[in-house]
Amino acid sequence: MDIGGRTLNVLLAGIGGQGVLTASQLLTEAAVQGGHDVKKSEVHGMAQRGGVVTSHVRIGRKVYSPIISSGEVDLLVAFEEAEALRWRPEVRPGGTLIVNCLRVAPPIVNLGHFKYPDDPLESLRSFNGSLLPVEASALAIQAGSPRLAGTILVGAAAAVLPLSVEHWEAAIRTRFATREVTDQNLKAFHQGREYAISLNVTRKEGS
Repeated sequence: MDIGGRTLNVLLAGIGGQGVLTASQLLTEAAVQGGHDVKKSEVHGMAQRGGVVTSHVRIGRKVYSPIISSGEVDLLVAFEEAEALRWRPEVRPGGTLIVNCLRVAPPIVNLGHFKYPDDPLESLRSFNGSLLPVEASALAIQAGSPRLAGTILVGAAAAVLPLSVEHWEAAIRTRFATREVTDQNLKAFHQGREYAISLNVTRKEGS
């Protein structure tokens, strides 16, 4: 996945409280560190935890709009399986899906207004592109805290996005205030990245 002269479109989607917006900020900062123009937008489904949260991030030489057109997502990073299934139609053919192997029923399911899909991940296997399921929650526990699952997914995204490791690391150091939290997130980032690479996902580094 190379930027070249085009604009790279990344959609992050999940449930409130999963760290979607933090992941979006890390991606944005890493791209800025790499000298790219970046535009970002966020949508909060609910103010409370449990609502759907999405973020569009567009990276290129010159980006004019933060909103990704329908069907033009290059990379979808889904923090939950049903959200991956919900947003898959927005991904272009040949694009990439990174999916956290986690099922979280949103309020609309708990209230009985919507049936949670039986097996979202299995339904995604027919996607005409690359599918990368990530056991982010288990890897986060190995890294020191379940709250690190979002950074694990950021690391997996780093395995496919054309941004250098140094720029990702700089973004993490900029984002977190204390040395302990920074070190935890750096560890989680590299675990996620190495996990994706172990599944033969190819990354092209940018400048």
